[in-house]
Order: sequence, then C-alpha cells, then structure tokens
Amino acid sequence: MRRMGLPLDHASDEALLSGLATGDPEIAVAFVRRFQRTVFGVAIVVVGDLQLAEDIAQQTFERAWRHAQIYDSRRGSVKTWLTTIAHNLAIDTVRARRASPVAPEDLDALLDIVTDTPEQRALADETSVRLRTAVAALPRDQARALVMAGIYGMTGQQIAEFERIPLGTAKTRIRTAMGKLRVTLEAEGSRS
Repeated sequence: MRRMGLPLDHASDEALLSGLATGDPEIAVAFVRRFQRTVFGVAIVVVGDLQLAEDIAQQTFERAWRHAQIYDSRRGSVKTWLTTIAHNLAIDTVRARRASPVAPEDLDALLDIVTDTPEQRALADETSVRLRTAVAALPRDQARALVMAGIYGMTGQQIAEFERIPLGTAKTRIRTAMGKLRVTLEAEGSRS
C-alpha cells in the first residue's frame, strides 16, 4: 500500500487486513494500531481485568492474522469481525476462569451494573458501548435469556427451568435476542 504511494493510515480496513495476511510487519503494525483500542475495549468490558484483556487482544490479532484470508466482507465489516473474535475469546476466558458462578436471580442487578456503571463506560470503547446498549435495549426477558446462555453458559433447558417457562419459550427468547442483537450491531457497523 505504501509502495503504491498510499500511506497506511489512509488504507481501507479491508486492504490492511489483506496486507496482514501477507505477513508484512509495517501493515501488521498499522492494522493493530487502527483496531487495538476497539479490541481491548471489548475484552476489558467482558473480563474486567487489564492483563487478561491485553492477552485477549493479542490472541484476537493472532487469530485475525491466521484467518485473514477467510474474511468475507459480505458478512460484516472488518471491525465487526474483529470485535466478534475478541468477544468470543473473552467469553471463553470468562467461562474457563469462572470459579463461582453468579446466581441467575442476580442477573437483573448485574445487567444494570454492566450497562450503567460510569467506570465501565469510561473504559469501554465505541464497540463495547454499542454492544452493551444493544443488550440493554432488548426486552428484559430476552436480555436475561441471552446473558444466561451467552455468559453463564446455561442450556435452554436450564434457562427454562430457572425461569419456569417452557423450553420452547426459552429457546425463542435466546434466538430472538441474538437476532435483534445481530441486526442492531450490523446496522451500526455498516454506518461506521
């Protein structure tokens, strides 16, 4: 890109990702600089630990480098793709490190903390704020089901039993919440 007369700072996200796949160190640095705040922001919001968030950010960029060639722009922007990788890695880390799970009956209070704490907002970047806002905008029953499944790893059957609802209703809440979240984030991603 620079060799063609374009500074890397002005290269498109897709061009930088393509360059990342070639192993060019200058392009890799430009790619990381462009997205490091976003990726770190997603990780810190999910794990709440600076060192762990840095590790997740590093893993995210390593994964992006390894899989850059399979990125499909029709499925979302590079930023959305990266934040999805970071979010999934962070969720996996939280699940693996979870020593004492939070009781599902505390989810309402937890959702309020996650979405409204000033400290969390100060640390969060644009993407994490969008994600939290999108989850907070979901109907409460759908947000609860989504968090139970996505963060606490509960099965549909476990959610149904806890919420005292039919299994089909639990699955519908999870599926509907995921669909709404996907539509909201993709719409916002295409505007940025």
